[in-house]
Amino acid sequence: MLNRRNFLKWSALGVAGLTLPQVARAGSGSRLNVLFIAVDDLRPELGCYGHPVVKSPNIDRLARAGTVFRRAYCQQAVCNPSRASLMTGLQPDTLGVYDLPTHFRDRKPDAVTIAQHFKDHGYYTEGIGKIFHTGHGNRDDKLSWSVMRKHQLAPRLGPEGQRIAARQRAELKKSGKNTSRAPGPPWEAADVDDDALTDGSIAAGAIKILREVKDKPFFLGVGFLNPHLPFVAPKKYWDRYSDKDIRLADNPYFPKDAPSYATHDSGELRAYWGIPPKGPVSEEQARNLIHGYWAAVSYMDACVGRVLDELDRLKLRDKTVVILWGDHGWFLGEHGMWCKHANYENAAHAPLIISVPGQKRPGAGSHALVEFVDIFPSLADICGLPQPPGLDGLSFKPLLEAPDRPWKKAAFNLYPRTIPGRGDGMGRSIRTDRYRLVEWTVPNTDFREYELYDHATDPGENANLALRPEHQKLVRELADRLHAGWKAALP
Repeated sequence: MLNRRNFLKWSALGVAGLTLPQVARAGSGSRLNVLFIAVDDLRPELGCYGHPVVKSPNIDRLARAGTVFRRAYCQQAVCNPSRASLMTGLQPDTLGVYDLPTHFRDRKPDAVTIAQHFKDHGYYTEGIGKIFHTGHGNRDDKLSWSVMRKHQLAPRLGPEGQRIAARQRAELKKSGKNTSRAPGPPWEAADVDDDALTDGSIAAGAIKILREVKDKPFFLGVGFLNPHLPFVAPKKYWDRYSDKDIRLADNPYFPKDAPSYATHDSGELRAYWGIPPKGPVSEEQARNLIHGYWAAVSYMDACVGRVLDELDRLKLRDKTVVILWGDHGWFLGEHGMWCKHANYENAAHAPLIISVPGQKRPGAGSHALVEFVDIFPSLADICGLPQPPGLDGLSFKPLLEAPDRPWKKAAFNLYPRTIPGRGDGMGRSIRTDRYRLVEWTVPNTDFREYELYDHATDPGENANLALRPEHQKLVRELADRLHAGWKAALP
């Protein structure tokens, strides 16, 4: 029996897969390139998603040329598990990656990534910025890339932010604490040019790569860091927004009747300068966080625009698939939380936009339920590559021509939690057209607790209905669908 690696080896030679010989006969000049844009911590708060204030003109123009998936869901709302799942097309339970430090190859050495699959089929592949999660002791994936260059990137913080971070480190050192937990201010409106900060230098590096590879089929991964904390953008992007634009979350409280462990205390934010170690942030801080997030989004959008402009200048747009995704959502005070790390809609729902040369219905959005594990099989399908065996996703290529066709009946995500008095548990969620059900379990025990939210009457997921007698039958039905898994939800 062929394992995945051998299958791909023989596929590259044209032995397996019916579509590969057609691609090979077409020649490299007619192959579709892939510009693969990853954005860190981007919630679907963009003009093309209907936000009335956020300014994202470049992503919006990409949306007008492609398809906006309005209900796309990550598999786990934290960087490494989400990116590992997306890049391999495997659910977290298949891959066995649920935390930041674990590299997916330590769990599944023979996994094949999207970039690796394209490389194995004759593409030049390179990444710049954050594609895989490389922090927390984790690493990049050398099998995915034709080359792994160490690009010189600009600082993450501006001048004032760097001074505050240095002061923070000095204070921690003086008190005998870990100086690595000194990220500086949570926001900064730096009076600098775009290329003086990290995302600007990533855009400049991506443009340089495009110029180098313009005459060969390529898969270029470009990973922008904003709007991940800290929210640092040149001042001109901060100045695009004013205090009157900012509306605080209208549900700054935990969902009623939800288990206390289902939420969190925004721990990722707590290390930043001036943020209280516990309890709510002040209203002024909340406004500044939202202001900073939006400024960071607009800065990232401008960087995306520079890369798209270069694609046009090089006359590559008509033979390049452009896909943009945020690795998960983000809380901006909803449920009293900031950051991600949960199963709720704000954390699991993320942007996904794709533009394919010659697609028949550019600008037509889709409300179909799609998942990030679908990205791998979709790109292979769109570019005429054979489908790798064993993926957990479904190609959404048919939705590009018929965005409203019947599709998946559910999307799935999960998040681990320590459950008081029980130990390490897991919350597994099913999101249907109308409902979200979360089932909390602890391995090797009979522990079960549920959350149920009705998006028809409660789109903010503010009241857990799972304990109400009139909903017990629905809870059982949705739990059965959750246990049946993603295959049972396919169209």
